[in-house]
Formats: sequence, C-alpha cells, structure tokens
Amino acid sequence: MSITANQILDAKGLACPMPIVKTKKAITNLEPGQVIEVQATDKGSTADIKAWSESTGHQYLGTIEEGDVLKHYIRRASEEEITEEKKHEDVIDLEKLRAKVEDNEEISVIDVREPAEFAFGHIPGAINIPLGELEDRMTEIKNGTDLYVVCRTGNRSDIASQKLSDNGFKGVKNVLPGMTKWNGKIEK
Repeated sequence: MSITANQILDAKGLACPMPIVKTKKAITNLEPGQVIEVQATDKGSTADIKAWSESTGHQYLGTIEEGDVLKHYIRRASEEEITEEKKHEDVIDLEKLRAKVEDNEEISVIDVREPAEFAFGHIPGAINIPLGELEDRMTEIKNGTDLYVVCRTGNRSDIASQKLSDNGFKGVKNVLPGMTKWNGKIEK
C-alpha cells in the first residue's frame, strides 16, 4: 500500500503526550484535505492519534507498521469539520487519589496505559484497559462507583474519561498529572 503524505512528522522516540502535541502543531500548517504522516515508536500513539483525530474532526486514515515505526495517517479537516478540542471537566489531583488509595476507599482505578507501561508499576488494585481497547472492554468496568482514570501524563486518561462519560458512566474523574508524578505505593 502506498500513501502519499503532504507532510511527514518525525515523532520517533517520543512518549505520550509529545506525538500528539507535535501533531496538533504540525497539522495547522496543512490545507484542508491534505494528509500528514506521523512517524512514532510509542506503541500507545496509535490509540492516542486515533482518539485525538476523532475528537477534533480530523480524519484518522489508519496506521502502517514498519518494523518499530508506526506511520499514522491523518487527513486535515476543513474549517467546518474541525471541532474544538474539549477536556473532561471532572478532574482529581494525584495526591487526592493517593490519599483515597491509602485510606482503602472503595474506588475503581482504570489505568489506560499500554500493558508494558502498566507492568513496570501501577497503582495497587488498578485495572489495565489500554485506551485503544477501552470501547471493546467497557463491560469490564463497574458503573456506580467513582472511576479514577489514569495514564502517564493525563492526556490519554482525559480522552478515556470523555469516552466513559459519553457511554453513561457516572463519577468519572481524570487523574492529573498522571503516573509520572505518582509517589504512592505501586504494584508490579
């Protein structure tokens, strides 16, 4: 398969949220209908790029894997198609979540990082459902208790929080800033 891109963006070696940050900036330089190829090595970037594209009105065309490099293709939307990027409004500070975990409160923590990230350390009792699998695995999530959604930095968890809320889940909170700043107990 041969896809012609109007611009190629090198995001190799960058972890979330940087592939998205660079894509947001670069796509503004394209004309509506033009295609950007985002080259990334972060395995989570596929779900991130797809979700971001869908939430902003840009068209996610697909991803081609070549060795360790993921080539994501996005078609820039017209001005009429672009939707303002929204943020999940219900957030909780990481330290407040840590206190709830340490007090053994009955809560559900959904970790939307990739399995390899989760394996190297996660909040005790957290359930790992990578962002790219969230829609297919929502039945595994108990609705009715507060849901605390966490990722590495707060970007993927923001998208996941919006998806969960849009699908009828109550008490969904995006945890900020994410696992990069977690200083509580971890499980491996």
